[in-house]
Amino acid sequence: MQALGMPRAVLMLSALMVLPAARAQPLCKPHKIRTEKVFPTTHRVPGEKLYYIDTPHIVPHPCRKKIAVYLGSQVLLTMDNFESSLTPLSIPAYFSVLTPEVTSVHFTEHTIIFVINEAIYVLNLDEDSWDLSNGVIEQVSHVTGDNCCYSPQYHCSIINTMALTYMQGGNIKQTPIYRSDSEGFYFDEFTPQQISRLDGTLGGIFHFHSLSEIGIMVIKNNKAMFSYSDHPLNRSFGLAFDYNETLKVLITPGQKGIIIFWGKRSLQISRNTGQLVDPIRLQDGQTVYYSLYETNLEIHSIAANENEVAFLTTSNSLYYGSLGILSGPMIKLGDQNLWTKDTAIKFTEVGLLDVLTPHYDQKLRSYDFVKCSVNIQAKLTEMMVDVCKVELLYGDFENQMYTIDMNSELQLHAFMIPRLGKSPVPVAMVSNPHSLGLEAILSEAGYTYDGNTKYRLDITLKQQHHWGRADPNFTSNIEKPTLSTLTVDIANKEISCVDLKPLSALISLGCDVNKKIIIQKEVTACDEQILDAEELQQNYSYILEKEAHDPRFLGKPTDADREILYNYQQYGCPILIYYDHPWRPVVELWENNKFVEEVDAEFVLLEMNGLFTYSYLLTAKTAHCITQPQNWTSNIKDSGPYSWSRENYISCYDPENDAPLLWPDVEYQVLGGPTENKMVFNKRNGIYVFFATIVDPYYSYCRLSVSFSVYVYGALPERMFVEAPCILLLEFIAVMTIFLAYIIPKILHPERGAETRRFWVAFWYRCRARLQACMRS
Repeated sequence: MQALGMPRAVLMLSALMVLPAARAQPLCKPHKIRTEKVFPTTHRVPGEKLYYIDTPHIVPHPCRKKIAVYLGSQVLLTMDNFESSLTPLSIPAYFSVLTPEVTSVHFTEHTIIFVINEAIYVLNLDEDSWDLSNGVIEQVSHVTGDNCCYSPQYHCSIINTMALTYMQGGNIKQTPIYRSDSEGFYFDEFTPQQISRLDGTLGGIFHFHSLSEIGIMVIKNNKAMFSYSDHPLNRSFGLAFDYNETLKVLITPGQKGIIIFWGKRSLQISRNTGQLVDPIRLQDGQTVYYSLYETNLEIHSIAANENEVAFLTTSNSLYYGSLGILSGPMIKLGDQNLWTKDTAIKFTEVGLLDVLTPHYDQKLRSYDFVKCSVNIQAKLTEMMVDVCKVELLYGDFENQMYTIDMNSELQLHAFMIPRLGKSPVPVAMVSNPHSLGLEAILSEAGYTYDGNTKYRLDITLKQQHHWGRADPNFTSNIEKPTLSTLTVDIANKEISCVDLKPLSALISLGCDVNKKIIIQKEVTACDEQILDAEELQQNYSYILEKEAHDPRFLGKPTDADREILYNYQQYGCPILIYYDHPWRPVVELWENNKFVEEVDAEFVLLEMNGLFTYSYLLTAKTAHCITQPQNWTSNIKDSGPYSWSRENYISCYDPENDAPLLWPDVEYQVLGGPTENKMVFNKRNGIYVFFATIVDPYYSYCRLSVSFSVYVYGALPERMFVEAPCILLLEFIAVMTIFLAYIIPKILHPERGAETRRFWVAFWYRCRARLQACMRS
């Protein structure tokens, strides 16, 4: 050694530097899965085998974690996370699809949507059956969608039914786009409202539910940017980013708005649904690269879950990174001979990555898998990266879904325990700040047994409109229901915090299904014994006179009377109303079967059987409308009965309403709100059944409606004479009789006066009898 001129100390130092690398553990230990020899597979049908010509990758089901599709030279479907051998997936022969090439795949809740030879086919997972989708008449290349795994509630489950399909790379204005709300079985042609002002090539179209927007990726001059469908993002584009090769778009699960754009030599990320897109930094030892383009790496397969991302290169390098708030670079975990042209990677759970390589068994015509499971946390500990400075982060809202209705707010709480001597900063953010605003307050909440401080983060959420802090141009349309995801994470969290997942919850700014309205019943017809509850329950019926009702709701008499069977189970005993008293029902709001308040919002009534023997106290003029008000006649003509609702209601006090007040004397048919409008019933006794619905769009996102019955009484039949003149005549005759009976006899002879007095008394009694008969008639 000395002859070579190298000192002994240098040789020893060199040996020490090489020693850790020599002792480094492999990333994982491969083992072969071959259980098909015992357990038969499903989805084995005669037909042509599917294949995928692009780089192999695995598409996992976002909610049903054990289901995934492997896309490679063969397409393989697993229902048990690749824990058994699989036969290639085939499309049935009756579809007559030759050499079926798959270009895109999307999971819904119960189906897999395949783009095969530029057409849409659907595999029903529950029934193990194939269908050709209906409605797509042009060629397509890609299908996109999203999944919601938080809750079975409508606002979440409806996301799982939606999909968009299109041909990538065509002129954006000339490329047909189709949308499905039926898990891919049916598609309708769809034209986003912003597409007419776009110019370039269609890179993709996506329904960004976490932002409540339709996003279109526009490509022009090797740059890409996103255009959005609704206010306020529809006024500008997202930030342009490099598009030097065809990029695949990976929308990570969890509704957080995280999108990964990747190609062989490109890797970029957006944490706000395409508004800002940045290259992902890479770290190899102490060297940091600000983009994949700066390295000589080529991505072979990529995988992501709600919080993590990893990719395998063709040079057998495996990189791992966090998708948390303000995350650092992806780091190189090491090198191991894992790559083949058929290898793909997949996260099975947090911190556990599977490297999968299929191997064909010619004898049994099935594929076994060589699986190599990488324990990320163990590998990071071996690499001695910075220790996570947080011991625990938890909250009562994790992976839950909540609803905030109009004018409501939500209180949530998160707790953090840092490591001793550390001061991490928890951060709360929402994916849709244009709609959902938040306020977070951090405070000490006691100590742990070992003397560590426990912190509490109190989070208040409500509509951005109601905070009063955002510019109106920043907020979204308050009338439109929206979704947003709340995420609580640690700022600049170390990559070693693998098991410290961010806390997330899905917030629906929309209808709270636990709300309902009822009509207050103070006095009923049964209370006053006008109707009998027992009789009402025994197929009680009543007659609608032909001159009083119209089943077409046009307010015109019909040709015949109509018998109505009363539904006591639904309406109970009718509310009692005196016909001559102007009346307005008292509407109550209830939530979870508890009284909340009396509703003062605007609502409307419609008699459900077509009775029109009532009117309204106010006119458009006396209600002080500034524009022509809506009414039932116009709404029924346009959309049919019961169509007047919060979705189409236009207030006559809205200065933006351009309907001029041409008929000021027309009835104002809206109750509640700023007026004291009431209903007035005609002289008709009987039962009315009303449908009531809240039309104020700013009271609740729900279509709050209820049906109820009333009984109008006190309207006696019309008299044959006018009552007031008859009374005056009676009084006049009485006075004259007294005058003639007692005054005239004094003037005449006493005997003749007595006779005259008897005549007038008899005359009085005859007049009184006739008047009484007149009154009785």
